Amino acid sequence: MTQKNNSFAELGIHPSVLAAITAAGYEEPSPIQSKAIPEILAGQDIIGQAQTGTGKTAAFALPILSKIDPNNRHTQVLVLAPTRELALQVADAFETFAKLMPTVKVAAIYGGAPMGAQLRAIRQGVQVLVATPGRLCDHLRRDNNFLSEVKFLVLDEADEMLKLGFMDDLESIFKTLPAKRQTALFSATVPASIKAIAEKQLNNPKNIKIVTKTQTVERIEQSYLMVHPDQKNTAVLRLLEVEDFDAVIAFVRTKQATLDLATELEIKGYRVAALNGDIAQNQRERVVESLKDGRLDIVVATDVAARGLDVPRITHVFNVDMPYDPESYVHRIGRTGRAGRTGKALLLVTPRERRMLQTIERVTKQEVSEASLPDAQNILVARIKRLTKNLQPFAAPQKNQEHYLELIKQLQGDLDCSLEDLAIALLRRASSRRPITVEEIEKTEPKLTPVSSKPDSREPRERRGRGERKERGERAERGERKERAERGERKERGERGERKERSSRGERRDNGNDRISEGKVRCRTPVGSLDGVAAKNLLGAILNEAGINKDQIGKITIRDSFSLVELPEKGLDSILSKLKETRVAGKPLKLRRYRED
Repeated sequence: MTQKNNSFAELGIHPSVLAAITAAGYEEPSPIQSKAIPEILAGQDIIGQAQTGTGKTAAFALPILSKIDPNNRHTQVLVLAPTRELALQVADAFETFAKLMPTVKVAAIYGGAPMGAQLRAIRQGVQVLVATPGRLCDHLRRDNNFLSEVKFLVLDEADEMLKLGFMDDLESIFKTLPAKRQTALFSATVPASIKAIAEKQLNNPKNIKIVTKTQTVERIEQSYLMVHPDQKNTAVLRLLEVEDFDAVIAFVRTKQATLDLATELEIKGYRVAALNGDIAQNQRERVVESLKDGRLDIVVATDVAARGLDVPRITHVFNVDMPYDPESYVHRIGRTGRAGRTGKALLLVTPRERRMLQTIERVTKQEVSEASLPDAQNILVARIKRLTKNLQPFAAPQKNQEHYLELIKQLQGDLDCSLEDLAIALLRRASSRRPITVEEIEKTEPKLTPVSSKPDSREPRERRGRGERKERGERAERGERKERAERGERKERGERGERKERSSRGERRDNGNDRISEGKVRCRTPVGSLDGVAAKNLLGAILNEAGINKDQIGKITIRDSFSLVELPEKGLDSILSKLKETRVAGKPLKLRRYRED
């Protein structure tokens, strides 16, 4: 949330939906939400161009939930997403927004998970279906009628779907949908391939483009830590133990989260206050003044409440919850490192938020380095350092020390203890009764479950609370299957689809020395079948990034360790330049003119 917008209530959202988002702590709409929600409520098809993380999900979910018939058990809403992670995020968001609409059911279907639970959810009736294109096509081959009453279609991150090779799947899905429907297409970029889809599938769409003006923040040391969602507060407590801070502002997303975290920190002895939209202006001013003059050391705030906050004492910014967009991230961390000073920004990232972290790095053009959560040894070192600092003023020789020596003897006698036992007792007292041995720290501090920063690691999935969604709380599939799942999740159909596509395009896998199509040039890329790449992946990536039409691309030949693609000779240098930064299956495309020996 980066600029002043109308409130959600003023946008005309259904009262039940409005009550749910208010309870969840949403305070005001983002720019894409302010512009898209009224258009969708009015029945207008839209093309929304905005970066990942700008609040696009709420931009289409809130108005669509306001318009559906909650008593009609048939699928009325279809949202297509490129990966299962995004599909799960979108489904979770719909469930949150529909919390006070008990008859509205939401289901997510995606590859790498059992078909049975997904089939049961569809047959029992779901008004909102969120799906990856590959798995949806699997279900449509069994029953192509369950989408016959869809009234709303959303293509989320359409450019990513093309990069992952879903063009043919999308065309198959479009054929099963009613011609009379409302469609919203969201994409970070709108190349020629996306425009072609819009021309065919959208009815006189309204174009909405949100331009972010994010700047790199160079004075601030930025790092992130991987955590599980339910262990964020524990992670914050550990960070506060080891970071040498003057004042901290911790950002969370909701009003309730400000209260929860502030309460937990206060119990641990920190001087802390919450700052959210419910705080009266005079109270807000007192909190800010207390932070400035040192009566408070930590403020836990939402983005809206912290707008304009300028306190020179702030040395650290904790992004406890992921910001909504890169611009919000820069706004947050800009609370430190002001007026030429340096600062430190720490971002807690859950497994599902890796994509947003990548977006932040891409937009800010600055790498956010990975840090490790403090262990018992780190905490011990920090406690001893802090204890030393606290005792330093009292360690220098003082006048009238005889009085203290006499008091020590008296205490030894009264307590019947040795000098060493007395020193230990005073040390424990001076350390605020916090353990100062590794063994005691490990025994008393809450445990943190490590999370790998690699997206193909096996991680526990969060439990979800609604009927059929519980099965989606299983552990992720094996790492290698997970990567395939993100690219289409259709192992059983992969090779058959490739053969069909090669046949339809005249592609021959084993012979790269065929006659080149007229007006075309053969180019080589160092990605091949061993990298999990199929012809459709290359086709989608080139269409999306180069801004050319499908008929301008000739034969695509896939080999084990490389691939060959025929591109138009006219304008080749421009095309290769546009594809310079393109990645397929996580590897750089690096297309170059192929010169045969």
